[in-house]
Amino acid sequence: MNITKPAKKAIMTITVAGMVGLGAVGAGTTYSVHQANAAAAADAGYASKQALQTLNSFYKPALKGQFPGAVSGLSVGKSTRQDVLHKIGEPENPMKDADGFDVYSANMGNPGYAIHYKLGKIREMRYFGTNVERQTNIGGITMKMLKQNWYAPSSVSTFKTGKKTQTKLTYNRGNYKLEFIFNSSTELDHVNLLTK
Repeated sequence: MNITKPAKKAIMTITVAGMVGLGAVGAGTTYSVHQANAAAAADAGYASKQALQTLNSFYKPALKGQFPGAVSGLSVGKSTRQDVLHKIGEPENPMKDADGFDVYSANMGNPGYAIHYKLGKIREMRYFGTNVERQTNIGGITMKMLKQNWYAPSSVSTFKTGKKTQTKLTYNRGNYKLEFIFNSSTELDHVNLLTK
């Protein structure tokens, strides 16, 4: 096939233009990737900041045997089951026996709770956090974050729950203790509040 000089020039022009166009698409894609990475970093920073706020929200109320949020004002060792029912309503899963817990499921961005009673008064409260945007709640609290902000725990222990091995970091707060139950160093399962 014999191609004339003007046809060769036109083919070269189209080829160069196509390469420049592809380069522009690549540059645009690279820019989008950088934007996406920056947005992801900002989201992670926001989630970590919110998780730290959640962690610190437990600190002062625990001195009174309380959790923050929907159950604030209810105290371990003092509040009755009637007080709880009046404050937050009937549990989705009521306790089945004296050793059981009234379970309040997390829903619509509200955290989940489990409450155990002894002699008609709260013996233990458990905080399960939220299911939606969990990383901005207890899902973003790591052992490292806890130790960096609350320093060394009063005690550390490991135990088995079914097939899971969990680690409990206990912090004494006045007459009460907060137990942070971790499935791994980066996965906080729940927080317990009970008397010492």
